[in-house]
Amino acid sequence: MSDSKETLGAQTQPHYLDESLAEYQAQVDKVNARFPERKQEFTTGSGDSIQRLYTPKDLEAQPNAFDYEQDLGFPGQYPFTRGVQPTMYRGRLWTMRMYAGFGTAEESNARYKYLVSQGSSGLSVAFDLPTQIGYDSDHDLAEGEVGKVGVAIDSLADMEVLFDGIPLDQVSTSMTINAPASVLLAMYIAVGEKQGVPASKLRGTIQNDILKEYIARGTYIFPTAPSMRLITDIFEYCASDVPLWNTISISGYHIREAGSTAAQELGFTIANGVAYVEAALKAGLDIDLFAPRLSFFFNAHNDFLEEIAKFRAARRIWARLMKERFGAKNPKSWALKFHTQTGGSTLTAQQPDNNIVRVAIQTLAAVLGGTQSLHTNSKDEALALPTESAVQVALRTQQIVAHESGVANTVDPLAGSYYIEAKTSELEEAALAYIKRIDDLGGSPKAIDAGYIQDEIMDAAYDHQKLVESQERIVVGMNKYIVEEPPPSGLLKVDLSVGERQKEKIAAIKASRNQEQVTDCLTAIRQACEGEENVMPLILEAVKAYATLGEICGVMREVFGEYQQSVSL
Repeated sequence: MSDSKETLGAQTQPHYLDESLAEYQAQVDKVNARFPERKQEFTTGSGDSIQRLYTPKDLEAQPNAFDYEQDLGFPGQYPFTRGVQPTMYRGRLWTMRMYAGFGTAEESNARYKYLVSQGSSGLSVAFDLPTQIGYDSDHDLAEGEVGKVGVAIDSLADMEVLFDGIPLDQVSTSMTINAPASVLLAMYIAVGEKQGVPASKLRGTIQNDILKEYIARGTYIFPTAPSMRLITDIFEYCASDVPLWNTISISGYHIREAGSTAAQELGFTIANGVAYVEAALKAGLDIDLFAPRLSFFFNAHNDFLEEIAKFRAARRIWARLMKERFGAKNPKSWALKFHTQTGGSTLTAQQPDNNIVRVAIQTLAAVLGGTQSLHTNSKDEALALPTESAVQVALRTQQIVAHESGVANTVDPLAGSYYIEAKTSELEEAALAYIKRIDDLGGSPKAIDAGYIQDEIMDAAYDHQKLVESQERIVVGMNKYIVEEPPPSGLLKVDLSVGERQKEKIAAIKASRNQEQVTDCLTAIRQACEGEENVMPLILEAVKAYATLGEICGVMREVFGEYQQSVSL
């Protein structure tokens, strides 16, 4: 790196820029006198002010004058602002990972095979609510919820059906599971073994991010301390036994869905990432052993340029934290890899065809921001689980961007835009301020227990809703350009009989398995939870014996207790 600090454009910036800007402003004043601008103030989707024009001066005005090598660099090199791979999509396109799951394992398996046949390059499993909170389908609290928002998985038998005919050595699978992540990962490993695929060859991701559940989503089970212990157990186990697996997907998606701004999504998500790193280091793990398998999950909203800047800022923040704060030596530990999903909260039930356009804009933002994988929401998801035809349009949106738009043909094509670079630095500074505030509170778990993060998101969501209701922020088809519409038709509905069928499956499994073996396995898990032994090998043995998800989580509930959300008034 050169010793002399040069700002972007400084070599070519003429001395008369100030004079030229004054002339431009005079021209603007004349035009505005006749044709005033549409608003007194323009803002991003997060509510931040946007200037009329950005020039090299806006980069010089950053807290530290913009330096190409320090702040941008080259793709695949520190600080990874321009992407984590040297050639990005010129080498390989992002993984088109369509999120799906509903009803029974048989129904979801059919959808997965359809997606693969249509060109999806990765699977992403949605689990139903009882599965997400560690209850079997025959539990009283599962009544009416089985298979509704995802697939019901009660035992290894269901997981075997879910991936029947899908070779696990040829696909990458993401699983949106958090509190019971260790159990579902164990089931996936066991299915792989039955297919003859060793754990060392399995590729994929478990979400496994419990902190954002306390913040924004709510499918938690255990208190923070034992939850963090389970996560570090997974880190340790996978580092040695499932080395290609991404052990956590640190999620800003749900934080944004709850109403956060872009800067809050960045700051709170990365602060959670810091907490996971600190927990793993406290457990005695080598940072360069587990950090390369950490991944992130971000939202893509409608403010096209703000979102692109957000993704670029995320990479730069994480690279600097990992290198400077934690002293990681492996460049792979510095590189933030992330999955993106288009914004569910941006979809409208009114005029749902408009959602196709929203998703296309968000897809472009994710790709121009350098995502590693992407799920595109379907147009009907504001109304119900997506139909097969709607899913096809969503997947085709990615494929058209990949093969027809040209944006994947060069790396980070918007780099050097005065607005993009200024916005990237602005979001970085705002996110770092949130991270510092959380550090001052003692880290993410303590900030969550104090209600700080939740309160910040609620305030941002309230501000946004006021703007929508006052029509200061237009949502096309919902608060402006409204038309009379017939009631929606052709929506996907999950039959209530799914719950009864799952109960019958559970009864059959329990009648046919070796109950003494199951009891021994559950006792071993209890003893490990009461002590310090890594629970993952014991959970794997239990699922192989066809212990159910609810039985395993039930043992852990008895030992760890359940998390109680604090309420701020």
